[in-house]
Amino acid sequence: MRRPCGALLLGALLCAHGLASSPECACGRSHFTCAVSALGECTCIPAQWQCDGDNDCGDHSDEDGCKLPTCSPLDFHCDNGKCIRRSWVCDGDNDCEDDSDEQDCPPRECEEDEFPCQNGYCIRSLWHCDGDNDCGDNSDEQCDMRKCSDKEFRCSDGSCIAEHWYCDGDADCKDGSDEESCPSAVPAPPCNLEEFQCAYGRCILDIYHCDGDDDCGDWSDESDCSSHQPCRSGEFMCDSGLCINAGWRCDGDADCDDQSDERNCTTSVCTAEQFRCRSGRCVRLSWRCDGEDDCADNSDEENCENTGSPQCASDQFLCWNGRCIGQRKLCNGVNDCGDSSDESPQQNCRPRTGEENCNVNNGGCAQKCQMVRGAVQCTCHTGYRLTEDGRTCQDVNECAEEGHCSQGCANSEGAFQCWCEAGYELRPDRRSCKALGPEPVLLFANRIDIRQVLPHRSEYTLLLNNLENAIALDFHHRRELVFWSDVTLDRILRANLNGSNVEEVVSTGLESPGGLAVDWVHDKLYWTDSGTSRIEVANLDGAHRKVLLWQNLEKPRAIALHPMEGTIYWTDWGNTPRIEASSMDGSGRRIIADTHLFWPNGLTIDYAGRRMYWVDAKHHVIERANLDGSHRKAVISQGLPHPFAITVFEDSLYWTDWHTKSINSANKFTGKNQEIIRNKLHFPMDIHTLHPQRQPAGKNRCGDNNGGCTHLCLPSGQNYTCACPTGFRKISSHACAQSLDKFLLFARRMDIRRISFDTEDLSDDVIPLADVRSAVALDWDSRDDHVYWTDVSTDTISRAKWDGTGQEVVVDTSLESPAGLAIDWVTNKLYWTDAGTDRIEVANTDGSMRTVLVWENLDRPRDIVVEPMGGYMYWTDWGASPKIERAGMDASGRQVIISSNLTWPNGLAIDYGSQRLYWADAGMKTIEFAGLDGSKRKVLIGSQLPHPFGLTLYGERIYWTDWQTKSIQSADRLTGLDRETLQENLENLMDIHVFHRQRPPVSTPCATENGGCSHLCLRSPNPSGFSCTCPTGINVMPDGKTCSPGLQTTDGLAVDAIGRKVYWTDTGTNRIEVGNLDGSMRKVLIWQNLDSPRAIVLYHEMGFMYWTDWGEHAKLERSGMDGSDRTVLINSNLGWPNGLTVDKASSQLLWADAHTERIEAADLNGANRHTLVSPVQHPYGLTLLDAYIYWTDWQTRSIHRADKGTGGNVILVRSNLPGLMDIQAVDRAQPLGVNKCGPRNGGCSHLCLPRPSGFSCACPTGIQLKGDGKTCDPSPEMYLLFSSRGSIRRISLDTSDHTDVHVPVPELNNVISLDYDSVDGKVYYTDVFLDVIRRADLNGSNMETVIGRGLKTTDGLAVDWVARNLYWTDTGRNTIEASRLDGSCRKVLINNSLDEPRAIAVFPRKGYLFWTDWGHIAKIERANLDGSERKVLINTDLGWPNGLTLDYDTRRIYWVDAHLDRIESADLSGKLRQVLVSHVSHPFALTQQDRWIYWTDWQTKSIQRVDKYSGRNKETVLANVEGLMDIIVVSPQRQTGTNACGVNNGGCTHLCFARTSDFVCACPDEPDGRPCSLVPGLVPPAPRATSMSERSPVLPNTLPTTLRSSTTRTRTSLEEVEGRCSEKDARLGLCAHSNEAVPAAPGEGLHASYIIGGLLSVLLILVVIAALMLYRHKKSKLTDPGMGNLTYSNPSYRTSTQEVKIEATPKPAMYNQLCYKKEGGPDHNYTKEKVKIVEGICLLSGDDAKWDDLKQLRSSRGGLLRDHVCMKTDTVSIQASSGSLDDTETEQLLQEEQSECSSVHTAATPERRGSLPDTGWRHERKLSSESQV
Repeated sequence: MRRPCGALLLGALLCAHGLASSPECACGRSHFTCAVSALGECTCIPAQWQCDGDNDCGDHSDEDGCKLPTCSPLDFHCDNGKCIRRSWVCDGDNDCEDDSDEQDCPPRECEEDEFPCQNGYCIRSLWHCDGDNDCGDNSDEQCDMRKCSDKEFRCSDGSCIAEHWYCDGDADCKDGSDEESCPSAVPAPPCNLEEFQCAYGRCILDIYHCDGDDDCGDWSDESDCSSHQPCRSGEFMCDSGLCINAGWRCDGDADCDDQSDERNCTTSVCTAEQFRCRSGRCVRLSWRCDGEDDCADNSDEENCENTGSPQCASDQFLCWNGRCIGQRKLCNGVNDCGDSSDESPQQNCRPRTGEENCNVNNGGCAQKCQMVRGAVQCTCHTGYRLTEDGRTCQDVNECAEEGHCSQGCANSEGAFQCWCEAGYELRPDRRSCKALGPEPVLLFANRIDIRQVLPHRSEYTLLLNNLENAIALDFHHRRELVFWSDVTLDRILRANLNGSNVEEVVSTGLESPGGLAVDWVHDKLYWTDSGTSRIEVANLDGAHRKVLLWQNLEKPRAIALHPMEGTIYWTDWGNTPRIEASSMDGSGRRIIADTHLFWPNGLTIDYAGRRMYWVDAKHHVIERANLDGSHRKAVISQGLPHPFAITVFEDSLYWTDWHTKSINSANKFTGKNQEIIRNKLHFPMDIHTLHPQRQPAGKNRCGDNNGGCTHLCLPSGQNYTCACPTGFRKISSHACAQSLDKFLLFARRMDIRRISFDTEDLSDDVIPLADVRSAVALDWDSRDDHVYWTDVSTDTISRAKWDGTGQEVVVDTSLESPAGLAIDWVTNKLYWTDAGTDRIEVANTDGSMRTVLVWENLDRPRDIVVEPMGGYMYWTDWGASPKIERAGMDASGRQVIISSNLTWPNGLAIDYGSQRLYWADAGMKTIEFAGLDGSKRKVLIGSQLPHPFGLTLYGERIYWTDWQTKSIQSADRLTGLDRETLQENLENLMDIHVFHRQRPPVSTPCATENGGCSHLCLRSPNPSGFSCTCPTGINVMPDGKTCSPGLQTTDGLAVDAIGRKVYWTDTGTNRIEVGNLDGSMRKVLIWQNLDSPRAIVLYHEMGFMYWTDWGEHAKLERSGMDGSDRTVLINSNLGWPNGLTVDKASSQLLWADAHTERIEAADLNGANRHTLVSPVQHPYGLTLLDAYIYWTDWQTRSIHRADKGTGGNVILVRSNLPGLMDIQAVDRAQPLGVNKCGPRNGGCSHLCLPRPSGFSCACPTGIQLKGDGKTCDPSPEMYLLFSSRGSIRRISLDTSDHTDVHVPVPELNNVISLDYDSVDGKVYYTDVFLDVIRRADLNGSNMETVIGRGLKTTDGLAVDWVARNLYWTDTGRNTIEASRLDGSCRKVLINNSLDEPRAIAVFPRKGYLFWTDWGHIAKIERANLDGSERKVLINTDLGWPNGLTLDYDTRRIYWVDAHLDRIESADLSGKLRQVLVSHVSHPFALTQQDRWIYWTDWQTKSIQRVDKYSGRNKETVLANVEGLMDIIVVSPQRQTGTNACGVNNGGCTHLCFARTSDFVCACPDEPDGRPCSLVPGLVPPAPRATSMSERSPVLPNTLPTTLRSSTTRTRTSLEEVEGRCSEKDARLGLCAHSNEAVPAAPGEGLHASYIIGGLLSVLLILVVIAALMLYRHKKSKLTDPGMGNLTYSNPSYRTSTQEVKIEATPKPAMYNQLCYKKEGGPDHNYTKEKVKIVEGICLLSGDDAKWDDLKQLRSSRGGLLRDHVCMKTDTVSIQASSGSLDDTETEQLLQEEQSECSSVHTAATPERRGSLPDTGWRHERKLSSESQV
């Protein structure tokens, strides 16, 4: 009998009460204890019922392991006691369910394509070692561990993980072996200023701090927040910022991560529909006595005896008293139930006669008979069940019971047969199905990355990393795509399944996209958004996005599709949790389950099993049901702390758990065989099984033509529906409108949205715009479909088409808080208010011809509207005296129309029909209206308006936004009644407008030839109707229509007449500069902490300069005239300090302030400040002459004068002077004074600038002063060189001001790419407007065209400074070419498999050429400098690889990706790839110097830099530069090193190309008239006959040893040589027209005269060498002429005190000395040092890691370096320590590297051979040819 713990049965059953999680039961001695059920129930049965063949426990636990002699002779007795038909033995099926019927069977012959299992089964060979136990005894998985790739790390258990996960602080191996023996942890660098650091070190954008979302993953970004965004209605906000359902507050369950929902709770919180647990927790009343422990203390399941009968197993009998007994005990003559119900007449039990016997008529039994206690007991064969009469047997329908078959089941009499769906195959057990195809992979989101794990192997790989917050994901197997949602970025992205080509799919209008599903049949993407409470659909690329479901949705989460049936399923965990379904077009919506749900998180569909599975994190359960919701059942109800997502494959469930941070699996039928696949994960989220059978083929209802639909074709049952994107109306059954005619437009700070009035759903749709940070004001113009908006964060006014295309900034300067915006659609003008500058301005709609209209008596103007019909504009002002004003649209006739009963007048709107003005007042909480003149004022709506902001009218309705209710509402515009809410739960609502196409036309004089105005024609009230106006700084001429030419500037200017210098301020660049009077020697003096520097004045005698700054924090400052000793004099009570002058006589400063309307004075140190004149209307310029001050006034257009001491006696000097700006006084009677720098410029080579203590010498911008303090270098040593289409500029890195200086190169049109040659000091550049490559000196002189023909689009350029070659990419021709630096010898290197080659870079020292290609398949490639040995380095996860640069020190390549918006790096082989910066706007080019990476960015129009090691410390080097293109660094450290082509062009006649281990000579594609040789040093004869004496043959033994020893290398076949030349000539390279570059090879078959001449030369050289050796060493060894150029004696290394000396003659002066010795201590003891020879530098170092790297590298280096000699004037001492380097190792390294330092190829200068010393070290080499012998 089964009873809950604590119940008592006749005193015979004992139950030990335990917790549900670990129950313990104990029965009496005469009873057997059954296994504890999943719900913690204990069952006790009489002991004699054990092993009686009857299922008395209900779970067969009383029969497990029993061997009963009850099987008939016709049956087989299984090891577990089960009886099966003997004919089933050894039939290949596991009928006993313990495999005992298939043991000891004769071996079965397996087919050729089958694998024999040890248990006798045969399985497919493909299933061998696939990680799946197909045999059943795991014999098919006894395999060797697979080998990890070179990019993987092998764990101790044999599994493989990504290499860069080793020692990353995260245990990725299951045994944690990847985090063992790691070096000490390096502290993570701090986050930059724009980022917030999570508790575990990760950095997120600072704007995500305290935004209510768990962006860190541990809620650390939401802790310690003083203020949060409020949660939505019906939600409770935890202290951490998390929003949960309000009903979960005080329910006894800690739902907040900080448990704040259970604090300060009262006890009486359960509703009438809830049951109160003993713990105080509230659960649903319907869960009371349902058999599940919902309270977690079992109190909801206590005292439930009378609530219903327990359900017995299928092979049990339910007694009247609720007890369950085995079916065989029915009618056996024994009262087993205890109430005789098993023996009652109702059971048709016959009376026992005592004469029954199994030998007589089989005891009356239909099948099996046995005697029990002297009575007959009938039983049935396997596959049958005893009927109620106790005699006959009936067939058991196994197919009706779950778990007998994985998928299909066919029942037959006494048996059944399993079958599998298409794509699956029956396993040897004949019950389970195995999917055909590749091994399954679990694909899961891990917040910061997306990973893959093989479930049967637990092998672990990374698919995508450096993600922000990946939550939901799905895949498209056929298209090899993965999709995921990021709830931090609020975007949906996709990539290839190999991790490449990451791109955004949906980037706007998302708030919390928690569910994602791919329709792989119809190629659609569906997603849920719990923030917007919607389900949406779009094409796979995000196009044609449509809100599918929006009504009665609260918190939709998981979503799953069944495309074959055309159905969507989703979960909703709002206040009414439920699982729903609908057709895929949104129709036919229905509820699948809505009871016993709380947090239905994950959802998946078993397509083969036709079931759905879901997880509930609140109930800690995994459930399943049929697809219609029937036959719902809990699969797992224990051990699930917080399940999140689930997937199914074959017979297994896989799910992620937030609490355990793990992926788990279990059997999908029973919930048993639970296993942890992976644990210790970061934060596992969504999970899917990546396998083709998870996306089976189905019928595409839309066919090949999209069903004939113009936009979306969505499945609906077995048909389809044509649908339109959100907001677009349907104009026919298959077609949608192409545009929107009317829609509500509103701003939400971070985005701008629209609600279409063309459709009925009124769903809001985000307009896809970039960089919207704080949009406030809006307006529109239907003629060009433009939408305009202001942004108070970026202080810009922008516009775009209504669909988001054509976005551009129209005004971006001198804005502080643009809060109002209005379009005059009649004259195409843009009006705006600025609450920061207190101005109203106007400009053309493209931002041109901007002018200030109103600037006086404005105090925080807010909204503005225009009425072109009457020529008026209206605005609200909510400063100290709130008011509503109007004026002509040209600012004429200004008047206040409303000034009383106003507090915060916000939105304005005009009803043009009724001539009414409407406004919303957030302080008065009203919406009012009045006539256009302010009369007949009336309150329209005066209640339930907490905080109205935006206001607009359309038709008969008025619409407004409300900050507090977070809603958009409407009402009748005449009565204020019939209020409706269009949208709610919208944060940060701002302005609102209705876009339509019925604006009334207005005739205006401006429509005809612009009203005759030269610039601006503005509407004005009648009778004039218009007026002409000029842009700011230009005045109207007397004709009233024409503007005076020339644009004045508001910058300040001051001339030092004594020092002959000019000083000026620049508000555009925020700099103060100085230069000579002719403009030469320009220098930036002040560049930091300047906002808007205006007036400037000098005091040469004191050495001071003073200036005003009227930026956000206005101030008056002083410094020395050289920029030193800067100090702020006055920084309070300043507004717009314009004019400034110095009164030297009274030592006072005087200034004019146009905002405070005062002229003030103070001492020269800022003390004794006092007002001279007040008020003055708008003073601008100020000057001093004698005892008076003079100033100009913009408003009065006059010059005024006053006494300088008192400010009295103000008189008007001159009036009616339009366009007045600055004013200066000239007094020729005053002497100039003495120049502080004296007659000789203070001894300075360039600038001499006064200062208080004398003077200082200075250099032009970017150039440092030398140590003598007097002289300057002609140019900076290290600087950036960049192009900006029409200019080439320089930024010095020697100084910190980072000021750009123009390089005066003439005739620049559209410069794209740059490079520099440090040898000749020339800059090379491409001009794609002229299609040329040019070069010039840095002073702009000697400009010449290098390549002037045959170019289309040269995007990349690189200079080989060693070989003096020029490389370039041509995107138009898809080629990579090279030439000499002067443009000669032009040759195409690569012209195949190039799509869009862009950037190019060279590494001459290594002989490498790198380039990017951003064509259809983006990639980065490498080749030798001659184009050979081409190799693709990177071709995954690339978008638009634009810029490319090399770090020659660390030997890494860096590139920018303008599509993925990031900067990455890798080593020279494309390995060890790293993302340096993951968020850059639109990078184009980059370069590297020291620890910095610099790049140009098109979108931000800036040059920026970051630390190349960490990707942090991001800085803007230069801002606001249009058309930025290429950027390079010019530095002495960049173009170093050499190669074989560095001396005498490698002996080549035309082109010399260095390669990794050798070099080649090559000929140009077009002959230049000179004979071309492919053999170094060999000059072929000219076409004309020449005498022997005129030729200069080079003998074979004078060729470079490297080349002569390279006979094993691949050579160009003689048959490939072009032209009609002999094989002999071809070998000698005498074919002048051969275009193929070949490796330099020894000469063969030379003419006899050459041989004779060569032998004579060799004899002469040998004599000279012998004489030198005898003289130098007294002991010589003859140099073999066939050997290399140098021979060395073999030194003896003993201990650390043994010194080895290598002497060499001085090297040529043209080479830098690259060998140096590390200095020792006073005793020059190097006992702890090792010898290092690294890339051209002989170095003594103790760096063991580099030493090991060197030993690994040496085998890959060719013989080229062996013929380089390390030359140094002095003796080089190399010492080695014992124990760290043995003699043999050192000798090998020295012999193989042999002074790679200077890389001087001695063969190129044969006349110096005799001077090279013989140190006695010999290289034994075989002679390579007969001629050499």
